[in-house]
Amino acid sequence: MKNILLIATGGTIASKPTQQGLAPSITPAELLSSVPEIAEAARVAEVQPFNLDSTNIRPAHWLELARVIEENYAAYDGFVVTHGTDTMAYTAAALSYLIQGSPKPIVLTGSQRSVYLRDTDARRNLADAFFYCADDAAAGVHIVFDGNVILGTRAKKTRTKSFNAFSSIDFPDIAVMRDGKPFYYVREEAPKGPVFYHALDEHVFVLKLIPGLSAEIFDYLDAHCSALVVESFGTGGLPDYGGFTERLERFVRSGRTAVFTTQVEREGSALDKYEVGGRLKGLPRVLEARSMTLEATVAKLMWLLPQCGGDIAERFYAPVCFDIL
Repeated sequence: MKNILLIATGGTIASKPTQQGLAPSITPAELLSSVPEIAEAARVAEVQPFNLDSTNIRPAHWLELARVIEENYAAYDGFVVTHGTDTMAYTAAALSYLIQGSPKPIVLTGSQRSVYLRDTDARRNLADAFFYCADDAAAGVHIVFDGNVILGTRAKKTRTKSFNAFSSIDFPDIAVMRDGKPFYYVREEAPKGPVFYHALDEHVFVLKLIPGLSAEIFDYLDAHCSALVVESFGTGGLPDYGGFTERLERFVRSGRTAVFTTQVEREGSALDKYEVGGRLKGLPRVLEARSMTLEATVAKLMWLLPQCGGDIAERFYAPVCFDIL
């Protein structure tokens, strides 16, 4: 029987009603007691490094989770992280960069409705997470939700209320859970780690273009950002009006990186398809996310900046956990 550490962080799964709305208050022990069949899969210990609505989770919390896992890595066969759904995909992506090549599974799960309620997805998700974590073939960082096992770098929350809240973007689900067993669609390479990283630069800004946006936004970006993600239209580009290209060029020639992605959920960017994007390809430190999710793009930049500074192109395009194809 496997030894698994439950790392509880709050979220809807652990929430109860208050006068202002749901807030995390259910203990890890209460979570476990709601799903007694977990005892069939593993011996479970528990820890709670923080107890937050995931809206309040920041990069410092990602580093704290990685630290907890690293400090307990030798003692357990796997780790289940309960987490709020709103930023779970960001946390899964961040842990995929902070803990690479893990032969032990690191599984994130949560729910759309509290375990406190009768009509909830919490109990199924929690049971599936532990049963997947206890499987001999499980390794690396994944989200287990609504019966699906999704790669940590490929997950996105695509529904706000439905139980099938998460999708795997431009990549197949790794497995599906059936009666407590994973049936694999993708067999990942045998991990060669783990390798732990201990630094992130959170000064990454996501600029979502809208028609008529003023390039004066760069007054703020120049003063506060280490790197910029431009969430542009379609396959990618910048408007011709308002001095956007000149301001972007000044930004990257100061030694900083800009990564172009798309507001379209699937199929990724292709910056050279149209003139509005192709004219940017010659600028230094202008990269494109291609098929990466926004969550993975942001987390990868935060991970790379402390290691590489502004010149990160080669390592940005090097795949980590199938994040870029």
